[in-house]
This record gives sequence, structure tokens and C-alpha cells, in this order.
Amino acid sequence: MPRDLSDLLKNGPVLPSINCSSAKQVFVQMAAAMEDCTGVPEREIVKAILERERLGSTAVGHGVVLPHARLPGIKGTIGGYARLVKPIDFDAVDEQPCDLVLMLLASDGDGADHLRALAQVARVMRQPDLRSDLRLAETEDDVRRILGSTVRTSAA
Repeated sequence: MPRDLSDLLKNGPVLPSINCSSAKQVFVQMAAAMEDCTGVPEREIVKAILERERLGSTAVGHGVVLPHARLPGIKGTIGGYARLVKPIDFDAVDEQPCDLVLMLLASDGDGADHLRALAQVARVMRQPDLRSDLRLAETEDDVRRILGSTVRTSAA
């Protein structure tokens, strides 16, 4: 279980600004980036994410969506981050469009760690200042710094 989001994103992609016009397009772009770091084919990641989304939206409010899935071939839990240039409707609980995406992928045998990581990400993303800072971040280094320092401070 990662100590903070910087650990969770250590080997995952950070995309500070992407253009997409639909939720599926977001999942495809994120899955392509996650393929590079997991070795799991993009189409398998997209399929698993879409299956999870059919159970209910993973948009948690305040512009945040947390798509997640468990897949064979992944070791541990790995996260990827993207900020959307234009917010997209993900059927969020607060009915607001989302622009901050944190995708979590875990081994199909990693139920407990996957759920702890998901809960940790959801807790961290409730912080209004963190969300504001992420929306202003222009580079991958900015995003990694924000997620690392804020999480350590909030977990203390």
C-alpha cells in the first residue's frame, strides 16, 4: 500500500493537460498511457474500466473522477493522473463535469490494497486547495510535487 499519492503515481503516467470530448476518449487516452507502464494492452484496460463504469459512475464530485479496475498481469496498484482541458460529464454525484482524473489499476488478486488506495485517493481529492493547485499545474513535475507534498501533510 503506497504511503502517499506520489508513491502510487511513481511508475504511472502524469498527463498535466489532455484534450478529450467524451468519457470513453478519456479512458482510451489514459489506458494508452497506462499500457506503457503496466504492460497490459490498452484495449484490456479500457474494457475493464468500462465494465466498472457500467456498475456506476466513478465520478466522486468536485470535478474528480476515479476510474479503476483490477486486471491480471498488473503487479501491485498503480495510478495515472490526467487533467482535462475541458471538463466532461461523467455522471458525477454532484452533477458537475469532471476535469481531474486519477485512474487506478490493480492486480486481480489485490482486493484490499486496491480498495485502500482508492479510499486514500478519494480522501486526498476532497481537499479544495489541492484540486485548485492541480488545476493550475502546468507540468508533470508540478503535479507530482503537489500530490506528494499535500498527501504527506494531510496524512500526518
